[in-house]
Amino acid sequence: MSKRIGTVSIIVTNRQDQAEKVNGILNSHGGIIIGRMGLPYAPKEINIISLIVHGSTDEIGALTGKLGALQGIEVKSVLTRV
Repeated sequence: MSKRIGTVSIIVTNRQDQAEKVNGILNSHGGIIIGRMGLPYAPKEINIISLIVHGSTDEIGALTGKLGALQGIEVKSVLTRV
């Protein structure tokens, strides 16, 4: 199975309600996460998480699908052919 390197951008609009769920999902997919950066953006009252991932399209899709199913979470990914 070929693997790809990519980025996943996560916008969290309700941190208090979703932080534990988001962190649980990220932890369960930790094997494909190379790096993670999270920043609060106070002017818009959101939190932004940026991931660098390396995995199959199925693995990355499972991660983004679980995150995207949470209320108050927006997820976008960009993958390369590496």
